[in-house]
Amino acid sequence: MTKTHDLGHLSVLISGASVAGPALALNLARYGARVTVVEKAPALRAGGFAVDFRGHVHRRVLTAMGIWDDIHAHQTHMGRQSVVAADGTPRVDLPAEMMSGDVEIFRGDLARIMYERTKDAVEYVFGDSVTTLTDTPQGVEVTFERGAPRRFDLVVGADGLHSATRRLAFGDESRHLRFLDHYVAGFTIPNHLGLNRTGRLYTEPGRCVGISNYDGDPERAGALLVFRSEQLAYDRKDITAQKRILTERFAGMGWETPAVLKGLADAGELYFDAIAQIHIDRLAKGRVALLGDAGYGATMGGMGTGVAVVAAYVLAGELALAGGDHRTALPAYESRIRDFAKGCQKIAGNAGPFFAPATERRIRSRDRMYRLLSSRMLAGFFKRLTEKAATAIDLREYPA
Repeated sequence: MTKTHDLGHLSVLISGASVAGPALALNLARYGARVTVVEKAPALRAGGFAVDFRGHVHRRVLTAMGIWDDIHAHQTHMGRQSVVAADGTPRVDLPAEMMSGDVEIFRGDLARIMYERTKDAVEYVFGDSVTTLTDTPQGVEVTFERGAPRRFDLVVGADGLHSATRRLAFGDESRHLRFLDHYVAGFTIPNHLGLNRTGRLYTEPGRCVGISNYDGDPERAGALLVFRSEQLAYDRKDITAQKRILTERFAGMGWETPAVLKGLADAGELYFDAIAQIHIDRLAKGRVALLGDAGYGATMGGMGTGVAVVAAYVLAGELALAGGDHRTALPAYESRIRDFAKGCQKIAGNAGPFFAPATERRIRSRDRMYRLLSSRMLAGFFKRLTEKAATAIDLREYPA
């Protein structure tokens, strides 16, 4: 690393410690930047959905970050998943490479890997959040909910689809979030089907129930609920109200739905959100930039984790090439990542209709299409198809 590429003079605040934040922290730490990560949760979040990587671009970035082997050591080894009829009879098998890519890992495990590699070089502040941002010629003046005010050379919002950083710097969420006519929920239930790294999906018009086991635990399974809907008004912190919405929407559905709803009633934690995307004109404004879901996220199906990790690598690399000059680095980051992110977002637009087609006719059409694509004859074509968006970027050579 040359003196030009040394970022020891640069102080960076990253808001969010899910995946995008630690990924940027890891890449910036390689160049010696002084990094602080602030996370509103009291500790690193464990568990979460499984996330996958696919294609040579993801592999190149993860290898450069030094975590490719670690990810493989903690992968899910998830197998095939089946779309089933109401009596449990398989209608179509979805191959592992379609749903799980080249390698798959729980989001919490990925975050922990990056946290462990950076905790001695990066300042992590849990249980706090950014409340105001004031961009000045000398830096960004930041106030926090709990901590004392501080100044940073650069602030990066990596705090997800409902980013507070984006709201503070770029305006209200309603200007940028595009609702895609569906909602999704995930929670843990007893593994009453005895699944072992396999999954089942059952669909009726406009709603889908999935049960899967990713980790081989004989006692636990993950439940997935997807339903088509008008946009709903609800409190994102009120789990009881969210459970009530789901119970009403899935009442009377067949297959294993009654058992899933019983598990929902007993679930201590629940993920519930709209299937939506962020569309924003700019990813950088002054000394503030957006990374991952905060800038170009999709709730599901858009390879958001892969995009976030690649984008973190690009942002850190551009800062290194520019010697920390945000006026050069941030526009370069934006121009290099925008089309790549939009291409992956385009795929995500199909997530709701894939899981919960609106009519019986569309359900049958989906099943026929995926039965054909997963056949041995088209296996190679299908793999290339799933990797197309994930590899649609020409990476620059950044300092080692």
